[in-house]
Amino acid sequence: MIKSEIRKQFKQQRQALTEKDVNVFQDLMLIQFQELHLPYIQFLHVYIPMPSSKEPDPAPLVDWMRFRDLGLNIVYSKIIDSDYSMQHFISDDTTEFDLNQYGIPEPMGGIEIKAGQIDAAIIPLLAFDNIGNRVGYGKGYYDRFLANCRADVLKIGLSFFPPVSSIDDIENFDKKLDFCITPERVYAF
Repeated sequence: MIKSEIRKQFKQQRQALTEKDVNVFQDLMLIQFQELHLPYIQFLHVYIPMPSSKEPDPAPLVDWMRFRDLGLNIVYSKIIDSDYSMQHFISDDTTEFDLNQYGIPEPMGGIEIKAGQIDAAIIPLLAFDNIGNRVGYGKGYYDRFLANCRADVLKIGLSFFPPVSSIDDIENFDKKLDFCITPERVYAF
């Protein structure tokens, strides 16, 4: 299947989820995530979900990680439309967020860090396949971001659904996941 077909199918599948489904899946994903043995992470990049799209919310995973490591720095990004890049800011209790043109909350400022400083990234996606390819929303922000990260950055996806068998139109610039967390299991690639 090609990315455009996958996007359409998985957007529809997400919209069909009830609030109860989403809450149960979130709880199961946290349990799966807790079984993952991650190395030390100083800077964790996280996305803020778009409520209207019923995206998996990484906040419970982040809360659990913060409980385990009080020194963990959470990083959120702000997109730069002119070149489809992203700026990365460490979040703290004073960080203010504002909605961008896509309805996604973004940090209004703070301490900026470079992509190369990030140790792990929880990445939004619509779907993934059996070998770690992902289908995002089609703008390429995350592929560009990941291209600027260190080669050893951990790339973690979250999905309410199991993988598709394959994504037929993968490009050279598409970045693969290292893990994808689903309600049923952790996929390692």
